[in-house]
Formats: sequence, C-alpha cells, structure tokens
Amino acid sequence: MLAALAVIWLGFDLLSGGAFLTPRNLWNLSVQTASIAVMACGMVLVIVTRNIDLSVGAILGFVGMAIGVLQARWLPGLLGLESAATAPIAVVAAVLLGGAIGLLQGALVAYLAIPSFIVTLGGLLIWRGAAWWVTQGQTVAPMDGRFRALGGGAEGALGAMASWVVGAVACAAILAAMVALRRRRRRYGFPVRPAWAEGAVAGLACLAVLGTVTVANAYPLPAGIARRLVEGQGGTWPAGGMFIAHGLAVPVILAVLVGLGVTIFATRTRFGRYVFAIGGNPEAAELSGINTRRTLTMVFGLMGALAGLAACITTARLNAATNAAGTLDELYVIAAAVIGGTSLAGGLGSVAGAMLGALVMQSLQSGMVLLGVDTPLQNIVVGLVLVAAVWLDGAWRRRIR
Repeated sequence: MLAALAVIWLGFDLLSGGAFLTPRNLWNLSVQTASIAVMACGMVLVIVTRNIDLSVGAILGFVGMAIGVLQARWLPGLLGLESAATAPIAVVAAVLLGGAIGLLQGALVAYLAIPSFIVTLGGLLIWRGAAWWVTQGQTVAPMDGRFRALGGGAEGALGAMASWVVGAVACAAILAAMVALRRRRRRYGFPVRPAWAEGAVAGLACLAVLGTVTVANAYPLPAGIARRLVEGQGGTWPAGGMFIAHGLAVPVILAVLVGLGVTIFATRTRFGRYVFAIGGNPEAAELSGINTRRTLTMVFGLMGALAGLAACITTARLNAATNAAGTLDELYVIAAAVIGGTSLAGGLGSVAGAMLGALVMQSLQSGMVLLGVDTPLQNIVVGLVLVAAVWLDGAWRRRIR
C-alpha cells in the first residue's frame, strides 16, 4: 500500500508539473481525507462482521443538515451568537444522531435478519431524502466560528509551535508503545525483532511524523489572514510581509485519534474480539456464548456515530450544510476499507490499513482534479479501483488457502 501510494504521488507530481507534492496540496489533501478516514474506521468493523453499510454518505448529509440548522437557527436564539457552547453541543448532537440512526439500522439487520445490503440501501435513499426535507433543499450557512475549526482552514490550523509539540508527543507515544509491546512479547515467550530492527522501525515512524509536521509548517497562512491575526494580537504587520505557518490541521489530528481509538477498541477489548469472532465464524461465535445480535447492533451504531462525526468535519470545512454533502462518500469509504486489507468475506481487517486506503483514494481524486479530469471519469477510476481491490482480495484468499 505504501509503495502504491508513493507511485501515485510521484506519478501525479510528474504529470502536474510538480504541483502535487507541494505543502499546500498535501495539506489540503490531508484535510480532504479526514472525513473519509473517520468513516473508514467504522466500515472496517462492519465489513469484518460480513456486512456492509451503503448509507454512510447519506447519514453524513442528513446529520450535517440537522446540525447546520441547529447551530445556525436554533442555538443562536437560545445561547446567543458565537456562544462557546454552540460547537460542543453541535458535535455531541451529530454523534448522538448518527449513532441512533446506526443503531436503528443495526437492529433491523441483527434482530429482524434483514440483509445489511438491503437495510443500508434503503437507508441511503431514506436519509438522502430526509436531508432535503430538513430545509426543503436550502443551504444553511454560515457555521459557528469555533465549529469551523473542525474543518481545517485558518481557524482549524494549530500553528508551527503547537504542531511541533504534537509531533514530539506522538514520537514519544510511538517509542513507549513499541517498548511496551516488546516487553509484553518477551514476557509471554513470543519472538521479537532484533534491537537494531526495532530501532529502525521506530526511527522511520518518528521520521514520518516529523516529516508530516515539517510539510504542514511549510504551508503559510494567506497574507490577508496572517495580517489580521498579527494586528488582532496588537502587533505591527511588516512591510515585507510575514511567514506564519498553518501547522497541522485539527480534522487530521481528530482522524488520527479516531483511528487510534478504534484500533484499541478492536484489538484490546472483549467487544473487539467478539467482532472478529463473528466475522470469522458467526455460528461458532453464537454457540460460544457471544451475543451476536447485540454486537452487530453496536457495530452499526459505532458506524453511524463516526458518520456523524464526519458530518461535523465536512460541514465545518464547507462552512455550510448542504443536502448533497457526502454524495458517493460510501464508495470511497468502502473502497478505502477494502484496499486497506479488510476482507469482504469477513473476519479480517485493519483500521490503519483503511486509513491508508482513504489516503490512497483521496490522492487519486486530488491528482485527477489537478490534471483537470472530468468528474464522470473520476467516478470511473474509483469504480475500477474498487473492483480491482475486491478481485485482489479474493485472489489473495484463494492463494493462502
């Protein structure tokens, strides 16, 4: 996957005359990937249980419209304009609403034995239509100022110093996790890598983190925004201008935290083991005492909650709620999970792989936009990639058998 990503990046950079591998494009690419990556984390668990969710894009659109109306029309009358409580209330409402929709669909799949394909296909139509009915198709804007930070941009950038602090903390966490894992493997008698190999892996991981921070800090704020920022803090704008870095974007950090959380949830908890057990053999899982119906319902609930969180990111990035938000996102999310190593046969999947798959899919779209490729052709490419990923998954499973 990393090799494929490198080929995609280098290829698009050559074809675009060096416009792809620039700090500006890579920063925007990371922000655009965030919402897909968040939903891909949940889609991994859904597919691992031998199910599918075709409604995530529609849920995103419906929840986005609901929280748009909430913070643009309802909360200002209750709390006042630009209240500090508006953004947290909107985020909590989005997660709860998305989670409730997911639980409803999961209950239909688990307790009524309706195939998930049919339930979520119906959900795609229902929630997309409901998104239109919220405001009769009208766009709702603008969003709360603090809420906009979830979408990136100037409001959602950490700045240079805070980004270096986050990078240092991330490197320390990587080193601590690798040391703890090595000790745990030794304690139980499992083989471990040589010390030099362990150090090399840790070094590459930290290098990737620090490289990401470097790229983010190489992208400056627009001159007008930077000037207002300096003057707003009582400073004087120099005649020759000033370089103020964007730094890491808030939605990117949020997506990484979600990925870490879902990974721990899937690999270090009893519920996560139940999920993979159901995907490996549903009958055996039920006979062993696992409440498969409740587990499936909770998996779809988690998927809906993450779709609600992705709705916050998308709505904040656009600074508007539109009923068309999230259109075709389900294809990108499913493709990201599958090309990231999640098997449609169930029982096998990786959250980290799905997030990397989301970056691959978004890189394809971003590169094609830079090259001026028409939208219909972009959809054709996405479809071909999805079909190829499923074929490779099937071929690999047949080979290992």
